[in-house]
Amino acid sequence: MSIDPAELLRSHGVQVTAQRLAVLRAVSGSPHCTADEVAEEVRSEIGAISRQAVYDALTILAQKGLIRRIQPAGSPARYEDRVGDNHHHMICRTCGKTVDVDCATGEIPCLTASDNAGFVVDEAEVIYWGTCPACRGAAEND
Repeated sequence: MSIDPAELLRSHGVQVTAQRLAVLRAVSGSPHCTADEVAEEVRSEIGAISRQAVYDALTILAQKGLIRRIQPAGSPARYEDRVGDNHHHMICRTCGKTVDVDCATGEIPCLTASDNAGFVVDEAEVIYWGTCPACRGAAEND
């Protein structure tokens, strides 16, 4: 994160608290993390924090556009700080590893619906599923 996290919160109209700063740092340090992973990281940094406080911080940060919430099918919500570019994700079915994938066409919203039903499309969310190289290699060695 190149900008000071406290200034980033202020510039988006978010009150600066130790919990919010710690949550923002946790998401920045571990992209595609779950709320439970964020809570674990925050507790190791600042001590006690309730699960609800973590969820509240994640919610406000996502609402303000500081982080992005993704929820792959059959998986808990995940959070990342790469926002504003409408990128997509590739997820390993075996281990759950999640990586960013740039837009298919390089332009927002990346994909054009065959029938937009009158909607003005401003974002497309695509998740590619497969098997990562490490899991493929492990399966080949079994």
